[in-house]
Amino acid sequence: MNTRIRIAIGAVLIAVLATSAWLWATAGRETTDDAQVDAHVTPIAARVGGTVLEVRVKENQQVEAGAVLAVIDPRDYQVALEKARAELATAEADAAVAKVNVPITSTAATSNVSTARGGVAQAEASVDQAQRGIEGADARLVTAQARQREAEANATRTAKDVERFKGLLAKDEISQQQYDAAVAAADGARAATDSARSQVKEAQSGIQVAQSQLAQARAGSSQATAQLENAQSAPQQIAAIRARAASADAKVMQQRAAVQEAELNLQYAIVKAPTKGVVSKKGIEVGQVVQPGQPLMVLVPLEDVWVTANFKETQLSNMRPGQPAIVEVDAYGGREFKGHIESLAAATGSRFSLLPPENATGNFVKVVQRVPVHIVIDEKQDAQQLLRPGMSVTAKVYTR
Repeated sequence: MNTRIRIAIGAVLIAVLATSAWLWATAGRETTDDAQVDAHVTPIAARVGGTVLEVRVKENQQVEAGAVLAVIDPRDYQVALEKARAELATAEADAAVAKVNVPITSTAATSNVSTARGGVAQAEASVDQAQRGIEGADARLVTAQARQREAEANATRTAKDVERFKGLLAKDEISQQQYDAAVAAADGARAATDSARSQVKEAQSGIQVAQSQLAQARAGSSQATAQLENAQSAPQQIAAIRARAASADAKVMQQRAAVQEAELNLQYAIVKAPTKGVVSKKGIEVGQVVQPGQPLMVLVPLEDVWVTANFKETQLSNMRPGQPAIVEVDAYGGREFKGHIESLAAATGSRFSLLPPENATGNFVKVVQRVPVHIVIDEKQDAQQLLRPGMSVTAKVYTR
């Protein structure tokens, strides 16, 4: 065997050995360079509007949770809070008065019912008494009229006796004494007639007085009945008072909510960091007028970063959460950071796109899809916080 054949055979053996070594070295490992560093990017927006009085942070400054980032002019919100507190005090006073009126109205209503019932009974008794007065006046009038007729008859008779005795006296058929007695009897009859007439007039006046008293008694009875009916509406009045008291309590609750809202608005005038992180994209300056919801800056917590690696779907057959991974960062010359798989996405990246593919509408070309894999950096691997969201990396996952 000549030298050339030996060299060829050796080269083939070396190639076979190299290929075998490469296959052995890469077995159980999946790699992709479609990967980047991710982190929570928290937009900081204004909760209230106003003029910016202070900006206490600079671009790329690291802040602690609760640190003051900016201060918005709080005077308008302080005035609103004082107004809300004053309205709350007024509502509480009105509610207190309404609550006091409930028992007072209840007691007064009960007393009014008793008083009205007594007034009705008294008025009915007055009506009965007035009716009896009319009946008595009618009886007295009848008696007086009878006496008047009797007196008039006696007066007529005695007057005729005087005329007759006068003629007899002229003939001396009777004595002067008899004539004088007849004249006296006639005068007495006339006086009795006048007295009887006066009694009739008095009886008639008594009837008018009794009728007036009856009318007054009936009017009093009607008034007492109306008062009783009004007093008997006490349950409705009490219900109305209680409804007003409940409305006053609701007003108090409403004003308390207004006070709480004003307090929150006053607190929102001081913009604080919700978490520890680095300030980025600072877009406010002192004197700027901001509106509610306007973005002010972005806060990026570099203590909590991860890697999103988009592996091909053909690489996922043996990939499971918890498997170790190595992340090589391009920005630091391929420096390696150890980590592990935390989770695999529930769908491919294309399904989460704005316009997901519709393979059933037209010609279909099969394309290998990629699935986002969430890789977290092991503890203390990035103590210096070198990793920044968006950095390109190469991710290697060891599936064995």
